[in-house]
Amino acid sequence: MLVVKKGRDMKDSHASVHWGGNGFFIGISPSGHAITIDIDGERSSAPSPMELLMVALGGCTGGDVVSILEKKRLRVTDYRIEVRGERRKEHPRAFKKLEVRHILLGEGLRDDAVKQAVRLSTNTAAWRRRGAAEIVANYVIENGRG
Repeated sequence: MLVVKKGRDMKDSHASVHWGGNGFFIGISPSGHAITIDIDGERSSAPSPMELLMVALGGCTGGDVVSILEKKRLRVTDYRIEVRGERRKEHPRAFKKLEVRHILLGEGLRDDAVKQAVRLSTNTAAWRRRGAAEIVANYVIENGRG
């Protein structure tokens, strides 16, 4: 029986990953959401673990940037994060570099504020831990109505 602690308090929660057979795993997030994971790169019928890592990095840093800009009373009307990864050629095929590009649209977004938000998110993220991939972040501000 699977017991999942509900809520977003990550301090005492955990995720679990269950073997589904035939190259599939089922991931269960701490809040109880399930996602299929495909480890067969040829088939690619669900995201791979490395793809999910890239999506998680984008979501994590994006949440930080929006929060920081909202505290500065700056309005983001549209925001996209593109993550590109460069992996080692030999095994283990971990990421050696991740490029995170922040593309923001908003009214009156200031370059200095966006630059600081991206820098703070990138430098304080859990992704910066010892032995992790190099993370390079940049941004584009597209001012206007969104």
